[in-house]
Amino acid sequence: MRPQQWETFKAAMRGQHPAPTAVSLIADSPWIPGYLGIGHLDYMFDPEVWFQSNCKIMEEFPEVIFFPSWWLEYGMAIEPSAAGSRIQFHSGQTPSQVPLLFHLEDVERWPPIDPAADGLMALALHGYQQRKQRIFDAGYTIPVATARGPLCMASFLRGISELMLDLSENPEGVHKLLSFCTDAIIRWLQAQAEAIGPSVEGIFLLDDIPGMISRRSYLEFAHPYLKRICEAFPADWVKVYHNDANVRPFLSDLATVGFDVLNWTHRIDVGDALKATGGRLCLMGNVAPLDLGVRGTPAQVEQAARQVIERASGGRLILSFGGGLSPGTPKENILALVQAAAM
Repeated sequence: MRPQQWETFKAAMRGQHPAPTAVSLIADSPWIPGYLGIGHLDYMFDPEVWFQSNCKIMEEFPEVIFFPSWWLEYGMAIEPSAAGSRIQFHSGQTPSQVPLLFHLEDVERWPPIDPAADGLMALALHGYQQRKQRIFDAGYTIPVATARGPLCMASFLRGISELMLDLSENPEGVHKLLSFCTDAIIRWLQAQAEAIGPSVEGIFLLDDIPGMISRRSYLEFAHPYLKRICEAFPADWVKVYHNDANVRPFLSDLATVGFDVLNWTHRIDVGDALKATGGRLCLMGNVAPLDLGVRGTPAQVEQAARQVIERASGGRLILSFGGGLSPGTPKENILALVQAAAM
């Protein structure tokens, strides 16, 4: 994004209601290569392809605030790779990872993660250091550091089914794993901010796994770790959270974590979300990303987007899909969001 777009994002976050309504979309490797017709491996590992690809989408959609902007990521592989997970790369899709924590207690013997040396974190940090000046010289900014959340990282390392069983069968072990992951995430975010420099004024955390557990489990296994991450960074930094699973049971609790912006599921009405969060969060959403974003017509997307704006009733809102840009989302449907925001 450009610096003025970051200012628009922050103004919308504060409830200053920029006109037209701010439109921001989470764009990363699942969508960009397919949209541009390039290979995933080329996008991830060819710096020139990556740079030109990001330039192209921002030039093609100048009204859209692409978020987090200039994200140097490898699917969801960075965090688990730093702990030693086997990463499998594919030419036509994002990488996958193989769980390696077969015995939960083994995490106690793991050394802390060092982002400067471990796994794909080191590669990404080097990439930011090499590429940032070219990005700034082109008139863009890199405003946030980005990471997967604690339960998300834990599920990669342990396996999602095993982790769900551990929540009830070995909660003490889960807490040790989550503490390990939380410490690693904080160091990873701090390392990105240091590598990128003073343009970083916020963090972006993605973690859908809390939306798969009860409110009671959320309060025990998610809330304190998310809060620890938020508190590790300056109070005036922008803190954005993505979770497009079922956050309904703990929406009011999310408003007390320390986040400023929530990108949430389209399955929860924007009016209900505003009521549950008490106006303490700016909501980023929530047009259906698959049923409408990918499969719908531009007219359907525009109608749904207008309804979101109307249902927000003047509350803090950044218009988006209720999740990231899904693979296959066409240009026409993105422009329909922009059109709705301009009305």
